[in-house]
Formats: sequence, C-alpha cells, structure tokens
Amino acid sequence: MSSRDWDATTYDRVSEPQLAWAREQLARLELVGDESVLDAGCGSGRVTVELAQRVPRGHVYAVDAAPSMVQHARQALGERATVLCQDLVELELPEPVDAIFSNATFHWVHDHDALFAALARNTKPGARLVAQCGGRGNIDDFRAAADSVAGEEPFDHYFVGWQRPWNYASAEETTRRLEHAGFSQVSCWLEPKPTTLAEPRAFVETVCLVRHLDPLPEGLRGPFIDRVLARAGDPLVLGYMRLNMTARRT
Repeated sequence: MSSRDWDATTYDRVSEPQLAWAREQLARLELVGDESVLDAGCGSGRVTVELAQRVPRGHVYAVDAAPSMVQHARQALGERATVLCQDLVELELPEPVDAIFSNATFHWVHDHDALFAALARNTKPGARLVAQCGGRGNIDDFRAAADSVAGEEPFDHYFVGWQRPWNYASAEETTRRLEHAGFSQVSCWLEPKPTTLAEPRAFVETVCLVRHLDPLPEGLRGPFIDRVLARAGDPLVLGYMRLNMTARRT
C-alpha cells in the first residue's frame, strides 16, 4: 500500500460508492457478534463503524497505511475499535483474528503474495476472509484518459519514471495466491459496477487521481484534473470492475 497520504475528510464525504460496495460485502460476512475482526484498509473508518456494530461482544482491529485516514478513523470510532497505522504487507496484530474484512484496498498493494501471507499470519485457523477490491479491467477508460494527459506537456516531464500504484488482478491469479498463502474454500469473481458520481471532480481528485497528483507541483494539479475530466466525458461514468473474494484460513 502506498505510504503517501490521502485527504481523509474529503474521502469520507465522497466515498458513497465504496460504502455501498462494503455493505454488500458485510452481508456476505456471517458473524455471531463475539468475534475479533480485522478491517484491512479501514480508510476514514466510515465502513468500520458498521463492522463494529456487528460484533458488539467482540473487537475490531482497523488498519490503514495513511496517517490522515488513521487519525480520522480513530476520531470516528473511539473505543469501538483499535486503529493501527501499518502497511498491510507488514501486518502485526496484537492477536490473531477470527475474520478479515476488506473493501477497496487490496488493489493499492503491489505484492499480493506478501499481502495474503501477512493476512494468513494474523488469523486463526478457520478464520474467514471476505474482501473486494479493484480487479482486472477496473476503470480502464478513465485510466487511459489520465495516462494520455500525463504524456502531454506541461505534465509529461513530471511522470518520467512514475510507477503506477495499482494491482488490478484477475480472479484466477487471486485464487492461486490465496491458496498458496494458506487459504481454502476460495471463491473469487469479477463484477462490473459502472458508477456515476455525485461529485465527479472531488471524487477523482481524492480517489482515482490521488497518486497521479503526487509528482505534480501544486500549480499543475488543477489543470491536470481539468484535462482528464474533459477527456473522460460528461457525465462521467467510471467503469468499475470489482474483484470479490471469499476464503477460509486453513
């Protein structure tokens, strides 16, 4: 996961699509109410609040690598969860957990083998995994528009050597990686989720283009967003492709 920070306050406001996806995943995660659960990539804590409500006699560990997200989540959750600032590939929880939940996070991690191994190390035998992230083909058209703008003046100079931060994996390779990490009963599948945004500019600035803006000086960030949005079309419909996964720790 990128160690560079996010705008947690804006993300919390514009993340309705992520919240809707997360609620679908929560419906797949069967909980009695006394489990210890990891929210892997908790973001601003908006989803973690709902997860904590499902384990009133248990405990939630919420982990994110972005300091602003962690700070926001701590304020939102208070005593309802233990919020930790960690990279998921180096995850170290105070105790092994009964279940792992994750939404819109794993595609920010380049090394999925290391990610799944870290999750396995921090779970009890039989622990359940329910997760969703961006999968193969995710927002391809929008990313193509952003890449084309990044190759033009006056932006191109700043993208020399820039590393794309995503790992949009396929269902097949994710299944193999989870099984290799020690998970069984693995089921992975792609699901298209085309999304029209309520606040297109704020959303793409905070989510889709957040790492594109890192190499740019402040004065070029607004023009970069403007040019990408003009090229992406109006109304902006993002062709989200979600990678779902369920599994059980062996």
